[in-house]
Amino acid sequence: MTTTSSDTEQVPVAAPLVGRPDVNRKRMARLGWGFTTPSLIVIGLVTIFPIVYSVVLSFSAATVTGNGVALNGFTGSNYSLVLSSSKWHYALGFTIIYTLVTVLVELVFGTLIALVLERLTAGRGLMMALLLIPWSMITVINAELWGYIYQGTYGVADAILNAVGLGHPNILGQSTPAIIGLMIADIWKTTPFVAILVLAGLVMLPGDIYEAAEVDGSSGWSTFWRITVPLLRPTLALAVMFRVLQAFGLFDLPYVLTNGGPGTATTSLAILGYNVIFKNLSFGPGAAVATTSALLVLLGCLLSLRTFRVQVGKED
Repeated sequence: MTTTSSDTEQVPVAAPLVGRPDVNRKRMARLGWGFTTPSLIVIGLVTIFPIVYSVVLSFSAATVTGNGVALNGFTGSNYSLVLSSSKWHYALGFTIIYTLVTVLVELVFGTLIALVLERLTAGRGLMMALLLIPWSMITVINAELWGYIYQGTYGVADAILNAVGLGHPNILGQSTPAIIGLMIADIWKTTPFVAILVLAGLVMLPGDIYEAAEVDGSSGWSTFWRITVPLLRPTLALAVMFRVLQAFGLFDLPYVLTNGGPGTATTSLAILGYNVIFKNLSFGPGAAVATTSALLVLLGCLLSLRTFRVQVGKED
């Protein structure tokens, strides 16, 4: 039997999909950039440009004119004025102490609440919904609520303190009570946020490790410190970073609740910058306050990452 040339020709086999370079990769990349360009432009206009302009303004001799703000050359006097100001020193110290205390307390309470919720077999959804009520409340409304609680005439806090024999202290009218009251209001609102983050990390932990620890006779306290906390380190670092960013930019809560008072007792860096810019119309020094605050927030985030030894995608 004779074979023709067509019979001996091999039918071409399609190249395997795995490992084959995608011929449309560049086209898809251009398409992706085309879709994301509008959002990147918006982000640049509302985020990057104000930051850059604030830095430029902080190094300028800015004066207020009838047509707006005029930039009259480069100067470093704004930072000299800010860094040598006693008001800036106090606002910096208050903001740092406020951030450390509130973040630490929220981290402890949030972790305890998350551990309780993680062990609930029934009613967890309802408890989480109730827990999120303070966090979902707008900060201005939260401040007004605590303002009523701290009110010296008909406030609940005043009635409780009077019932335990402490009389009728003017909570928001004294420096130390006002600071403590401000911290309590912040902790009440933001602890649920930390609890939800920690709970999300807890439910994703592998159960076989705990089974092995139980077989080895590890106690609950030892298991928590040697297994749970190390495995939760990335989640805790994320919670700390979010809270440091929020607490260090403290503005709306003290602005509504105490207006930075009494005196300057609850004046944060954000309130100080607001007062310098919009009340004193000193745009250069106000921009310097904002720039130094942003640098300190960045430093705080880097230190929190270093503390928990967490990097993006890997651990040291």
